[in-house]
Amino acid sequence: MAAAANVPHPLPPLVVDIVANRFRALGEPMRIRMLDLLRDGELTVGELAEHLDTTQQNISKHIAILQRAGIVGRRRDGVRTPYAIIDPTVLDLCGIVCGGIRRDAEGITQALDA
Repeated sequence: MAAAANVPHPLPPLVVDIVANRFRALGEPMRIRMLDLLRDGELTVGELAEHLDTTQQNISKHIAILQRAGIVGRRRDGVRTPYAIIDPTVLDLCGIVCGGIRRDAEGITQALDA
């Protein structure tokens, strides 16, 4: 695995805990779906709930986890509270994972065609 610039090796225990927390936050399908919608811009809890056909309570629970992990943030806009991705590297990570899935799928397809 390529080393990232300015990342100490070995990782300090506090950094390991923060990284693990960030991965735990991403380890839930509903949160991935929420982030996919937030790629296009800010949305409120109600708007996310409508798009994802779930309750506002469910979205609030998941958005709080993403917020605590430093992945999303909110701002006040009158009576609205829109949420947005504040750490764009999460989109890079999702792109890397999707690329790996694509390569695996292509390899499986080639093996089946052989």
